[in-house]
Amino acid sequence: MWFRINPSLALPIYLQIIRQVEGGVERGTLRPGDRLPAVRELAVSAAVNPNTVARAYRELEERGIVETRRGAGTFIGKGSSTRPEPLQSELDLLLTEAGRMGIGDEELLRLVERRVLGRPTESEETEQ
Repeated sequence: MWFRINPSLALPIYLQIIRQVEGGVERGTLRPGDRLPAVRELAVSAAVNPNTVARAYRELEERGIVETRRGAGTFIGKGSSTRPEPLQSELDLLLTEAGRMGIGDEELLRLVERRVLGRPTESEETEQ
């Protein structure tokens, strides 16, 4: 699997790696038993810190998407044939961006509620 890392994105690099692995599993291009590149191998090819790759692999393991076999490498887990939680990475990106923009949790929840339920926000209500 080839990873496309873009350091200029607001999405942290470890989340880019997670997102690409989850997407590969979701699309079926990564199947249970497929081996991921070794941490050092991916770090060198993507020109990123090995700790960044290790963090992504750890989180993928916590989510049950990959399993690490000591001395053998990191593999797509057997239970990964079902779709991973597909919106997790998108939510992580949303939270990261909202925080970067100074949008607090309550305001973000209001914006999401507005979008989902079609309700105007408080500021829109006062404008009308």
